[in-house]
Amino acid sequence: MRILIAEDDSALASFVKKGLEAEHYAVDVAADGERTRAAAIEFDYDLIILDLTLPRLDGVSVLRYLRSRKPTLPILVLTARNRVEDRVQCLDFGADDFLAKPFSFSELSARMRALLRRSHIPAESVLAIEDLKLDRVERRVERGGQRIELTSKEFALLEYLMRNAGRRITRAMIIEHVWNLSFDTTTNVVDVYIAYLRKKIDSMGKPLIHTIRGVGYELSCHSGAQA
Repeated sequence: MRILIAEDDSALASFVKKGLEAEHYAVDVAADGERTRAAAIEFDYDLIILDLTLPRLDGVSVLRYLRSRKPTLPILVLTARNRVEDRVQCLDFGADDFLAKPFSFSELSARMRALLRRSHIPAESVLAIEDLKLDRVERRVERGGQRIELTSKEFALLEYLMRNAGRRITRAMIIEHVWNLSFDTTTNVVDVYIAYLRKKIDSMGKPLIHTIRGVGYELSCHSGAQA
């Protein structure tokens, strides 16, 4: 899952970024409001952590702009402003949650998980499709009760596919969410890792990872257009 941190305090942004990456999120940082607004429109983020005191464009303006264009995007305000008036204003303008600085990282992480559970993105600890199960907490994958050993990148790719089960996913979306990079049309890294997963996952039963010609891939229990 891809997270955007909008924070001009570089030390704090680095701290939060490292903590979230340790929890297997892909994380970008924007140090001002204009970059935050542009990045949030350009990329498909799953959640934004937004400071209010951003240079060039303040956080409230960013919040109002994004809410009008991406109404379902979860936005968590993280700020030193802790007056009741500030919380009320942010919530009225569309923030999904508000956390005041200083804060506990464990609370931030828990609030993020709660927002993701309430959003259109499933955030269960165990994902399951047919006889394939992925445990996000234990970092464990099984099919038909047999454990499958995956590398960290294979696990991240499978988790992204399972979170979007039944949905056609482009290579660009996979690159952005799993590798946290801009899409390069010359790279075949997605296809290579899909092949790795198929060798480990689909070899144990009914094929679940399908190639959608001209689009990308889909993980589902239904037959797809295989390349």
